[in-house]
Amino acid sequence: MICCLNPACHNPPNPDRTMFCSNCGVGLVVLRNRYRPIKSLGGGGFGKTYLAEDIDKLNEYCVIKQFAPQVQGTGALQKATELFEQEAKQLQQLGKHPQIPTLLAYFDEDNRLYLVQEFIEGQNLLDELKQQGIFNEQKIRELLLDLLEILKTVHQQKVIHRDIKPENIIRRGDGKLVLIDFGASKQLTATVMPRSGILIGSLGYAPVEQMQRGEAFRASDLYSVGTTCFHLLSGIHPWELWQQHNYGWVANWRQHLQQPVSQGLRRMLDRLLQEEYQKRYLSAEEVLQDLNRLNPRPRWPKRLLTGVAVTLGGLVLTQFIGYVRYGLFPTNPISLIASKDSDVFFKRTLTGHSGSVNSVVISPDGNTLASGSGDNTIKLWNLATGKQIRTLPSERYANRGHFNSVYSVAISPDGNTLASGSGDNTIKLWNLVTGEQIRTLSFRSPTLPGSTKGTKLGGFGYRVNSVAISPDGKTIASDSEDGTIKLWNLETGKEIHTFKGHFGSVLSVAISPDGKTLASGSEDGTIKLWNLETGKEIRTITAHFNSVNSFAISLAIIRRPDEIPVGIPGQSEVNKVNSVAFSPDGKTLASGSNDKTIKLWNLATEKKIRTLTGHSDSVRSVAFSPDGKTLASSSGDKTIKLWSLETEEQIRTLTGHSDSVNSVAISPDGKTLVSGSLDKTIKIWRLR
Repeated sequence: MICCLNPACHNPPNPDRTMFCSNCGVGLVVLRNRYRPIKSLGGGGFGKTYLAEDIDKLNEYCVIKQFAPQVQGTGALQKATELFEQEAKQLQQLGKHPQIPTLLAYFDEDNRLYLVQEFIEGQNLLDELKQQGIFNEQKIRELLLDLLEILKTVHQQKVIHRDIKPENIIRRGDGKLVLIDFGASKQLTATVMPRSGILIGSLGYAPVEQMQRGEAFRASDLYSVGTTCFHLLSGIHPWELWQQHNYGWVANWRQHLQQPVSQGLRRMLDRLLQEEYQKRYLSAEEVLQDLNRLNPRPRWPKRLLTGVAVTLGGLVLTQFIGYVRYGLFPTNPISLIASKDSDVFFKRTLTGHSGSVNSVVISPDGNTLASGSGDNTIKLWNLATGKQIRTLPSERYANRGHFNSVYSVAISPDGNTLASGSGDNTIKLWNLVTGEQIRTLSFRSPTLPGSTKGTKLGGFGYRVNSVAISPDGKTIASDSEDGTIKLWNLETGKEIHTFKGHFGSVLSVAISPDGKTLASGSEDGTIKLWNLETGKEIRTITAHFNSVNSFAISLAIIRRPDEIPVGIPGQSEVNKVNSVAFSPDGKTLASGSNDKTIKLWNLATEKKIRTLTGHSDSVRSVAFSPDGKTLASSSGDKTIKLWSLETEEQIRTLTGHSDSVNSVAISPDGKTLVSGSLDKTIKIWRLR
């Protein structure tokens, strides 16, 4: 197999001897007629990393790092280029050490820089912490003995790593540690704060002189060694404490431990974690001297790395349990760090869908997660264990399922019924307990003269983008690309009412907690509020459009009320409302839009409360926490953001998805957040 090297491509595997990528059409290449990329390992703001085979070495695995920066400005680009080249030089200088990756090649091909380095089999220490729990004192002392010997060599070469943390330390199958990610390293002779504004280091792990003054010393790396040990001993990310106490937390680090450690180790960590670098150990040798005085001297354990073998192009590719991280990608120490580290909040990734995950919802009892996907299926998961319960429909009844993407899923308040809306213009109702299909709700949209859109999918009309179930469990609301909203009787499946008024596809519907009001968000840039009982429009909120769009709306209004508008002039300028949600008390409405913002609306006064900004791409989904104090938003920028509704400020950013995050949901107890993404995965996050 061979993988596409187009940075903008999703990099699907292509059969050998294929000339062009099946996804993007770009030509497939073997770099220098030697390094064949076979799988994408991840990417970030500065490029992508690929697992590759070295043809000249009997297809031995290696890692290709491709420099494809997305930074803005000449200074930032120049700095990023310098750091990429610098990493190659540092690996060449240090790679002879058996516990530092070896540089295999550094070259320019097709006007793009590439770095090829040794592939390290293993698991990083953050993944080890997640799987095995907190480290005991013996494991910490073993870590220090091994890591400090590596660091001693690095510092002797007058290099400062500047990004030591659990993710950048890999434990090989023989138990030895390997220090990776020299993309942030720097020669000892200079200060390091770039004029470009690129921040170097990882929040929580890096010391004050590095993050605030742009200075780095041997003692700076030793501080990061101390914060790494603290994280592994306590299970608490240093950034979490930094947010509360700034660097003052280091004076009270002991109170956060879950088990006691010896007085000798406490003294060592006290000194490593000093806020002023002059008060820390000044060299790795000095720390090793103190460590060797501690008795008994620990013995190295033998560990086996567990893996899963899969066949790839006639060869066996071992996919290791852990996450092997390389260089600048994807959470790069030199990238613009505008968000908090999300590792401490991440619980697990669920895989199984073969298409994008478009919608996620959690059952009222908090036990079951449902996901709707571009693979035309719904999957049910145990939220606590992450285990898949079943797929709807089952293989036996596959012909009874949706025959197009599932765009929305909703669960009834009693937890017995699941509703799914699809691109096949149907809504299906399922028994959540047995997995059996109850019925299908379908309708045909009007066919417009000269329009092919209304007759797609074998005569059926536009897709169903969103479904919602009323709090009493009696009514289903569904929206459609034809600009209408329909109400259905959940028990009988009969259509109750059709709401008309939007001049573009309706993308999202939500029902208020008291069951009296329905909100709809549309690609026409407006939100409409409807009386569910009478079917009358209450008001229109011109939520997310500008003066150009006013012209589009005015042109649309001159159409007959029963005529569905097609190709509204100026509609491309409208900032679509992708998601709407009511607060638990029903007093506030949140809307997310293509304009990259979230807007909060007071429903009593009809006034906008606040606009929340921070996403760098369209906002795809919004969700309130059960207590109404927190709002979650997901975006095409691959992130989830959490916002305090009391202060109306951003709390933190969760990263980890490799593509757009389409949907978010918060559990009834407010402790868990679930996200579904275009990358075909679901991620589960701990909020409290």
